[in-house]
Amino acid sequence: MTTNTNTNAQVTTTTPRLDLARTAPKVFRALIGFDAAAREGLDPALVELIQIRASHLNHCAYCLHMHTNDARKAGESEDRLHMVAVWREARHFFTEREQAALALTESVTLVADGGVPDDVYAQAAVHFDEQELAHVLSLILTINTWNRVALATAKVAGTDQRR
Repeated sequence: MTTNTNTNAQVTTTTPRLDLARTAPKVFRALIGFDAAAREGLDPALVELIQIRASHLNHCAYCLHMHTNDARKAGESEDRLHMVAVWREARHFFTEREQAALALTESVTLVADGGVPDDVYAQAAVHFDEQELAHVLSLILTINTWNRVALATAKVAGTDQRR
């Protein structure tokens, strides 16, 4: 049983849910291709920070567990991993470029709360050239999609099923 912190509702997942990779393999492969294309040319540490922050915001324990483990394997420090959720209060842990990416991640992930403010976009554009910014934005879109897939299909944290 999980709690939706936005409504404090209990969500019980006792019935099995579909396996998207098995039941819609073309869709799943397309998502994998989108994800792979989005990461091209981006620093792997930045990729994981973006995925971790979006997963925090979306309350996706499955993806959060997966990406914090991936970040550790890539050499990310425990200190920085613990600070991602509160990066605005711990800016000294992150470069200005990482901060711009995290701010953009928050705005795009929470787009319904007021869109992507001009200042957030402009700050990202200062730190990323046009192609990099397109990839950062694409990565934010992919992790938000993966979060929704994991939540909708009730993936369980700690059961990374990547093939």
